[in-house]
Amino acid sequence: MPRFYCPPPLPLGGLFDLPPEAAHHAARVLRLREGNRVEMFDGLGNECHGVIAGLGGKRVVVGDITASSVNRESPLQIVLAQALSSSEKMDWVIQKATELGVAEIQPLDTERSVARLSAERAAKRIEHWRQVTISACEQCGRNVLPEIHAPLDIMAWLQQMNALSDTKLILLPLGAASLHSLEKPKGGAVLLIGAEGGFTQAESDAALHCGFSPIRLGARVLRTETAAVAGLAALQTLWGDFS
Repeated sequence: MPRFYCPPPLPLGGLFDLPPEAAHHAARVLRLREGNRVEMFDGLGNECHGVIAGLGGKRVVVGDITASSVNRESPLQIVLAQALSSSEKMDWVIQKATELGVAEIQPLDTERSVARLSAERAAKRIEHWRQVTISACEQCGRNVLPEIHAPLDIMAWLQQMNALSDTKLILLPLGAASLHSLEKPKGGAVLLIGAEGGFTQAESDAALHCGFSPIRLGARVLRTETAAVAGLAALQTLWGDFS
């Protein structure tokens, strides 16, 4: 069933016009017709089903709307702290992190980050990344959009993390621990991934000082985008809904 993101509030009955972008996708891309069933979600966890009652111009009208109660969120609340990388890699990581059930994404400006964002560019990138999460949620069935935070300097962000009691993990090629050796988190988990060139010694030392456990994923050095996806999948397998 085609799924469309609709900003809250979702309709409780009657007729409802799909938002412009969703209407364009339904009519022009998917070429849906009257009588086709569709699913709508608001990004906050709510979902409803309906039937296309009419199409005309730029409008797609949905009727016969019924609410649905379904939870596809992982029991493990994961924050992915991802060093900024090239735009295509960052988009890919955000898309796959959304599919893998991450709750929050924190882009980080590190010394070896390839991408550098001014305040104006950062605002545009955040909106672009949000659209990436919307598309990913439409595809994978999630009804909750992960929260994407504004990019921060890694050192400033680490200071914020200093008092956090959640399980905090930094992926390092020479990490001393494997995930299997760690206790199951009592709360959420934070996964810190470096840029293409990895972390500087000062950055990794600062993370360890703030309570991050250095972990490794096998004996191979992973690319930044591979590390994020592999790390999230491992967390979900051990402690999340993959298990």
